Formats: sequence, C-alpha cells, structure tokens
Amino acid sequence: MESSQVSARPAKRRLSWLGWVFFATIVYSGFSTGAAFYFYRQYADIKANPQAVIDKQTAQLVAEVGKLMVLPDEKPTIATVTEPSQLKGQAFFEKAKVGDKVLIYSGARKAILYDPTAKRIVEVGPLNTDAGSAAPASP
Repeated sequence: MESSQVSARPAKRRLSWLGWVFFATIVYSGFSTGAAFYFYRQYADIKANPQAVIDKQTAQLVAEVGKLMVLPDEKPTIATVTEPSQLKGQAFFEKAKVGDKVLIYSGARKAILYDPTAKRIVEVGPLNTDAGSAAPASP
C-alpha cells in the first residue's frame, strides 16, 4: 500500500467548546423568546377580555364539582375563602381552608364548599337570604 493514497471519507469536523456554547446560547434564547411571546399573549388576552378568563375558570370549577354531585341548572356565583378565621362562627365554614371555593346557587338556594386541592366537596348547605345577604346558612 502506498502512503500517497487519500482516503475517500471526508474528515469529521467537531464543534469546539466555543461552538457548543454559541449553539446552546442560540437554543436558549429561542426558548426564552418563545416563552416571553406566549406569556405576553396570555397577558394581552386577559387584558382585552377579563370576563372570558373568569367564565373559563368558572366553567372548569363547575365541571370539577359536577363530576362529584348533581348541580343545579344555573350559573353559580363563585367566592374564594381567604380568611377562614373570620368565618369561624358559621357551621357551614367549620372545615374551610384558605383557597376553598364556595359555589353559590341563588335560584336553587344552595351553597357548596369545595376544596380544589383535594378535589372534594367539603360541605353543602341551604342558602340563607333572609337578611338580604347571600351567606350560606348552617344546615
């Protein structure tokens, strides 16, 4: 064999560490730009039509609770428990925690306390509207 023969295979090129850093930077900036655009669009949608976001969240909550019990055929008013210590005197809210949701069905005169973290119904009670307020009565 003669040493003057040239191999038919092309020489392999390897990226230097600088090339890999450049490549990773480009990929990372692409992901960052994509994420920024996604969250900007979400923000713009919320700003343009906040009621649509509220309606979507209400529909999701009603669907979750609807899997656990039969619900009245009306759109509920939704409230979120923020300070259970202020509700201690009411039997309906005895087991309430921060973040629990209250679905208030005024037509059916029913209130439902729902824990979205555990995905379970905590309490169901009649709605007391005698004093003009829509507060759940103790069952």
